[in-house]
This record gives sequence, structure tokens and C-alpha cells, in this order.
Amino acid sequence: MKDLKVGCQTFTWEMLGDRFTGGPDDLLKAIADGGYAGIEITDTMIGRYADRPLEFTAALKSSGLTLVSFAFGSKSGFTLKDQIGTDLEAARRWIDFAAAFPGALVSMGSATVVSDGPRDDKFAVAAEVYNKAGELGRKAGVQVAVHPSSHHNTLLFDRADYDRIFGLLDSSLVGWVPDTGHILRGHKDMADTLTTYRDRIRYVHLKDVDAGGTWAMLGEGVCDTAKVIEIAGAAPHFNGWLVLEEESGTAAADPAAAVKTNRQTMRGYGA
Repeated sequence: MKDLKVGCQTFTWEMLGDRFTGGPDDLLKAIADGGYAGIEITDTMIGRYADRPLEFTAALKSSGLTLVSFAFGSKSGFTLKDQIGTDLEAARRWIDFAAAFPGALVSMGSATVVSDGPRDDKFAVAAEVYNKAGELGRKAGVQVAVHPSSHHNTLLFDRADYDRIFGLLDSSLVGWVPDTGHILRGHKDMADTLTTYRDRIRYVHLKDVDAGGTWAMLGEGVCDTAKVIEIAGAAPHFNGWLVLEEESGTAAADPAAAVKTNRQTMRGYGA
């Protein structure tokens, strides 16, 4: 079992939309005050630091936080053939940004259906984008991983979708950020999915849902967190980071308080 480290994802604030009027420094403060050691920030929330990695390095140091990963998505859903070049330019930009932070990964969002046409074609385009981004990452010394989701129009929802995309990805180039909440919403075999593809796991997103698939605070739903930690901890490429991402109604009401509560919950699992 590797030493566990606990980070926080900034989507908890991002999902508020216009209701969040702060900036990246507010996120750093809330996450540090919540007791976390690391942060995963998105292209939407990086704000004024987007082209200033050295300044973000200083801000992280001042907050006592490590950049676990930089996450980005695309309006193309990574499934439009005529947008492959644009998507890869975005990947290059954020890989170059992450390269300034030793050990930081780049997490690419879930392939999403944004156009008509056969699903087979969309899997092929997504795999091409992910694999070519992985090549860019290897050249820059930055690991790239894919983060499937269960949100509207995702291409990567159920077990068959996971099997399909992983069959098209070069595992030496593209890792996996399993998200417990999204897996549970898409299929019921989370432990088997994690075990089957454990060689691809780089770090883990921990979220909880109730039996009906509605987001719940960590520990209040059906996620077997202890089992997830057990499987990930034995995965050969798992780097030890458990990143908590909270999307429940409780978090929407008070993000800082919710993520602080989740951090306390994780201490009960020895992390």
C-alpha cells in the first residue's frame, strides 16, 4: 500500500457557475483551510494563472499545496474529427503548463457526444486525440490520463464504453483517472472495473452517490471507499493521490464547508 495523499478538485466551485464570484486564490485558501495537501484545478478555474506557471507555483507554495493534476475539457467533446488539431493544441498548452510542476498530470475530460453520427466514429476520434495527447505528454515528461464521466451525453458511461475506449488507448501513453461516483452511476461493477483496469490507474477521484445515482457527500452513499483504496493502493502506477470531488447539493450550498467535511471523513479511512 502506497502512502496516501488527499487532494481536492475545484469543480465543486465550478459547478456553481455565476454564483461563484471568486478566483483561483480563493480556491487555494478554501482547499488549504480544508486540510488538503493537493489540488486538481481546471482550465475554467485557473484564471489569471493560465499563462503564469511560476506565479502559480508561488501561490501553491504559499498555500502549502501540491498541484496533483491539471484538468481540461473541450467543446468538441474530443469527438469531432475536424477539431482534433485544435484539441491537441489545447493539450499541448496545458501539458506545457503542467510540466512546470514536478509530478503533476494532465487529466483530459470525458469524450462526449456533441454531434450526430455513429458512436463507433466518435470512439475512434476520441482515442486518436487521447493517444496523440499522450505522445505530447511523454515528450514533455508529463503523464496524461483520461477521466470518464456520467454527465449528459458522455460517450464513456457504462462498462461496455469503458471496455471500448480502453481497447483503443495505448496504455503506455494514456492513463486513467477512475471516478467512483461516475462509475457507480454508469454501472454496478465498480470493484471489478477498477481491478480489471488497475494497471491504467494513475490517481483516483473519490465521489459518492446514493442508490439512485444522486450525488451524496462522501461516506453517505453507496461507494465502498475502503475497497477503492485497497484496489488502487495495489495498482502498479497509482501515485498515492486520492482527489475528492464533491457535487452534492450540500456542496452547492457551501462548497468550503462540504470539502472540509469530506476531508475529515477521509481521516476515518486512514488518509
